[in-house]
Amino acid sequence: MKRKEFLKTTGAFVAGSMVVPLVSCEDKPTEVRKNWAGNYQYKAKNLLEPKTTEELQGLVRKLSSQKALGSKHCFNNIADSPENQISTKNFNKVLGIDEEAMTVTVESGARYGEFAPELHQKGFALHNLASLPHISVAGAAATATHGSGVGNGNLASAVKGLELVDGNGQLVKLKEGDPDFYGAVVGLGALGIVTKVTLAIEKTFDVRQDVFQDLPLASLEKDFEAIMSAGYSVSLFTDWQNQVVSQVWIKRRMDEEITDACVEFYGATAATNNLHPITRLSAENCTEQMGKPGPWYDRLPHFKMGFTPSSGEELQSEFFVPMENAVDAILALEKKRELIFPQLMITEIRTIAADELWMSTAYRQPSVAIHFTWKQNWPEVSKLLPMIEAELSPFGVRPHWGKLFTVAPETLHDRYPKYQSFLELVKKYDPEGKFRNEYLDLNVYQA
Repeated sequence: MKRKEFLKTTGAFVAGSMVVPLVSCEDKPTEVRKNWAGNYQYKAKNLLEPKTTEELQGLVRKLSSQKALGSKHCFNNIADSPENQISTKNFNKVLGIDEEAMTVTVESGARYGEFAPELHQKGFALHNLASLPHISVAGAAATATHGSGVGNGNLASAVKGLELVDGNGQLVKLKEGDPDFYGAVVGLGALGIVTKVTLAIEKTFDVRQDVFQDLPLASLEKDFEAIMSAGYSVSLFTDWQNQVVSQVWIKRRMDEEITDACVEFYGATAATNNLHPITRLSAENCTEQMGKPGPWYDRLPHFKMGFTPSSGEELQSEFFVPMENAVDAILALEKKRELIFPQLMITEIRTIAADELWMSTAYRQPSVAIHFTWKQNWPEVSKLLPMIEAELSPFGVRPHWGKLFTVAPETLHDRYPKYQSFLELVKKYDPEGKFRNEYLDLNVYQA
């Protein structure tokens, strides 16, 4: 099936309000479920919520078709199933900190924003966080979700070990250095249901966040690498209008030698109050700015854990290009600004360090992410995505696995050197195809 046909027929977007009866392990009926943004309605008939690994193993052995469901932050059908979804909501505990190995082990459904404060209180930190702290650890790793920083790998790169239930119901433990580890971390939910994840940690640190407005596009073109290296984590926000980047968010570690932020940054001026990335929206939901230091977990994300992130009702797509091609890619898209702008809420541009994870969007290439937050208008957005992908195609673009894209499967496979190895790994861990769904049939299994 071609991808355009697939998007029309999968019901990948809200197509009505029919109530589908669902059951949990306790046989309790559940209302229709949608993802966080409300653009996707899950088609799985049953929802199960095991409380133990043993219970999960029993379900996997018994059921012929199933899929793990995490924090529901993906914008496509990667976490859906023809029959059964298995929620990881009860797998949410911190299992222990190994101070000698400098790791923390958490259950797969744990959300970064929920355990990060505890980690900080004990004197430790993660190297990076996504813009939203609301996402689950296993889901973030499985889709190579990222934070920002020229020297910072994505969230999956922090994984040092994982435990999963494979298609045979067996408990599999993998650690860094094992042959299958590098293919399993960004597993797209294809190998099994993850139960535990071990993450690298470091000594805790504070971060200050400074925001600048109206960075000239000419400055970005001339000094891109210097601008993106100006902090531990740097984000650019633009609506592609007026030849400017509307905001630059610079997050700097307080344990590194830094000076007070200046009032001017490559032609941009310092903000005089806290801002939302979408300037017209209130900054109430955003993490503290104006150079006020705070713990890593309360500055590296853009949004606070206790608040609705971003704008809420939206669509998202994101595309990764090699760092060396970033400026050319940005300028190519800038030429399409008048087509992009009517459906756009905001674009964010960030950097990610290279890693060795087979299906990571940053596999063996330092990358730049160009992220689009769209108005929730799929008919129009669906017309823009092929155009954007065509503009970025010369740069070997890789789309975010959990967001909206239309790249053809054969093209997608060509952009991952270890694709064939990953396909073999999937068939090894799920020989009967218990974790297959429409998403995997299209993007992984289809030749």
